[in-house]
Amino acid sequence: MLVSLKWLKDYVDVQLAADDISHKLTMAGLEVEEIKNIEPQFSHVVVGRILSVRNHPVADRLLLCEVTDGSQTYNVVCGAKNIAAGDIVPLAKVGAVIPGGYTIKSSVIQGEKSDGMLCSESELEIGDDESGIMHLPADLTPGMPLETALDIGDTVLDVNVTPNRSDCLNMIGIAREVAALTGKKMKPPAVKVKESSEDINALTSVNIIDSDLCPRYTARMIKKVKVGPSPVWLKIRLEAAGMRTINNIVDATNFVMLEMGQPLHAFDFRFLEKEKIIVRKSRDQEEFTSLDGKSRILPAETLLICDGIKPVAIGGIMGGLNSEVKEDTETILLESAYFNPPSIRRSARKLGMSTDAAFRFERGIDPEGVVNALNRAAQLIADLSGGTVGKNYIDEYPNKIPVVRDIPLRIDRIRELIGIEITAKEVVKILRDIGMNLKQNGKGAYLVTPPTCRVDISREIDLIEEVIRLYGYDRVPSNMPDVFITEMEDIPRLKLEEKIRKAMIGNGYTEIVNYSFGTPVAADMLCLRENDERRRSVKITNPLGEDLSVMRTTMIYGLLDTAKRNTNNGCFDLKMFEMGRVFLKRAKGELPEERNMIAGLATGKISDDLWNAGKNVDFYHLKGCLENIFFDLKIDHCKYIPENTESFLHPGKSCAIMMNDKRIGFLGEIHPDVMERIDFKNNVYVFEINMDYLPDKYADKKIIYQEISKFPAVMRDAAFVVSVDLEADRMLNVILEENEDLLENVYVFDVYKGKGIPEGTKSLGLRFSYRASSRTLTDSEVSSIHEKLLQKIIEVTGSKIRA
Repeated sequence: MLVSLKWLKDYVDVQLAADDISHKLTMAGLEVEEIKNIEPQFSHVVVGRILSVRNHPVADRLLLCEVTDGSQTYNVVCGAKNIAAGDIVPLAKVGAVIPGGYTIKSSVIQGEKSDGMLCSESELEIGDDESGIMHLPADLTPGMPLETALDIGDTVLDVNVTPNRSDCLNMIGIAREVAALTGKKMKPPAVKVKESSEDINALTSVNIIDSDLCPRYTARMIKKVKVGPSPVWLKIRLEAAGMRTINNIVDATNFVMLEMGQPLHAFDFRFLEKEKIIVRKSRDQEEFTSLDGKSRILPAETLLICDGIKPVAIGGIMGGLNSEVKEDTETILLESAYFNPPSIRRSARKLGMSTDAAFRFERGIDPEGVVNALNRAAQLIADLSGGTVGKNYIDEYPNKIPVVRDIPLRIDRIRELIGIEITAKEVVKILRDIGMNLKQNGKGAYLVTPPTCRVDISREIDLIEEVIRLYGYDRVPSNMPDVFITEMEDIPRLKLEEKIRKAMIGNGYTEIVNYSFGTPVAADMLCLRENDERRRSVKITNPLGEDLSVMRTTMIYGLLDTAKRNTNNGCFDLKMFEMGRVFLKRAKGELPEERNMIAGLATGKISDDLWNAGKNVDFYHLKGCLENIFFDLKIDHCKYIPENTESFLHPGKSCAIMMNDKRIGFLGEIHPDVMERIDFKNNVYVFEINMDYLPDKYADKKIIYQEISKFPAVMRDAAFVVSVDLEADRMLNVILEENEDLLENVYVFDVYKGKGIPEGTKSLGLRFSYRASSRTLTDSEVSSIHEKLLQKIIEVTGSKIRA
């Protein structure tokens, strides 16, 4: 909001410097971002009176003028045709400087001497009119410096008005704040309309069909107007506020909008068919051409102002080309209305039309200030155009806007919140200075009714904010708060998560955080089966967009999407994990089921170091990472069982993760079909584990120290011929389930298929390590234990000892 200090002083007699006003407004919550000094871009230009005008003897397009500055007469050659004897005009005498750095010199034009220049608005950069010489008010004294005569110099404050303070998007709102901050009295403009005898109700009517979008619509009729340029004072006011001047009618409506915060619109009444106004929503695929000359297909629910046949304006946003004020307009229908703020906001965004009117309507205007602004604009248009205002005005108000009244306010509550002993007298003065009405409601309590322009005030806390910002934030002393230190609560679940997090980071993985919501197509992208519980997604009522419209049911899609975006940006070697929740829909009326999950992804090279050059991550790399996590948590009963239940994993390259015979997750390579759907080239390996199956006890599981044996180990190897489908893990589990105390370790050292091995079988070599902690084992002792274990393997698995 650009605030002209000269304009501001029309409403409040403030003598402070611009810097002081800026400081007070900023400290009161209306930040002044910039102070601009407006100075004339010319010098030595004075007010002149034309004494005579005659044709140039040689050049048909030129005129010879005699112009006086009150003390001397000058001959000036001029090319404009809009001048006559007696006109008061700007005279740039010899030596004057005009915008562009041009210095006026005495010269001979087509044989005639010219000792100056008559100027247009555009040549002096005090307006856009370049059609001819600028005409000044007839009561100006010749010889006066033009900048003094027109009062051109000004200081403008650029005020950043927060979205909740729509009452300050106008000069009177800012003046109200300045008056309260400086202790001055407000001087609102006097509004008095001189009406003719012709009643508006006999000439037109207003019918509001969709009153939810337009609760109030008022109108006045002004006849016998003469459209023309605005007076200089009005142009200067508008241009200081950053608004382009158009003509006296439109400029008057813009002036009142800037003055009172109420957008208005003037229709040329002759273009309103059936001489009526109808307010309704747009119809399907309805087209409209606005004042900017653009034709648009209007979205549904767009509010339209129509005549008896067609739309003539987009309500609260912009008028139509088919009813604009033209040079020959004689009768004006003036609109002043209240429109539903969310409706205007939606329509303005969809149409891409961020107008000054929409900017104010979408933040909320004063519903009770509609008529006052209507009368002010009608009065101004009549004064500027010579028109007459019709008798009465139309005020259609089917949906009364609720007025906030009697908000309870406690003085003790104010003191409690702001921490200072402010008196009731100070509170009452502050609130009354900004137009609030207070009634005593017991000792130290009041009932406060804010002015209707303060649409941001509805609660006690809003009133307290008003008190402290006008009392002065800088007057509140700085006190250190009382701090009570309490011991942090020990939460086993968080300790478990932190332990897993450290293990993943120690394995070279980076933690990422994705949104807990995602796209509804994730289930199809992952090829989930129709009966898969992860298709039971929870829909978000008011999503940010279609891609973020459901709560996630698995973290795998988020990891894949993150990996895809990274590879698109040239990062192909990725190891990342995420800890968070997934959400599964339950029966209607029940909250969704939430599960704590950890998921990881690896693709590309293992690392960039020399030792691993050319090595890519694979199934076993990710499996090893999980084994490290389980080792850190002291979980020694996890198994990896091959399965093909996950439709997005590669069959034969995936497995279930089991703990105590309970499936807690899965691990594997992403299926080629899914890779093709997401357009990913490298092999990708993922895992996902339900952490709710990991008891909290693992977070505090202590490390048990065991002394290293001083005695040597005895090694024995055995090779078995087994079915090609038999997993080595099954054989190892058979051995470990015997719980042999002297067996220190057993592992696979060889797998062979080929010559000497029957078809459909393989050779599996196991190495056994035996050791005692207190003595050296004898050969017979080891042989006895070893033979027992071999027989157990043969008995359970049906394998044979390879010769």
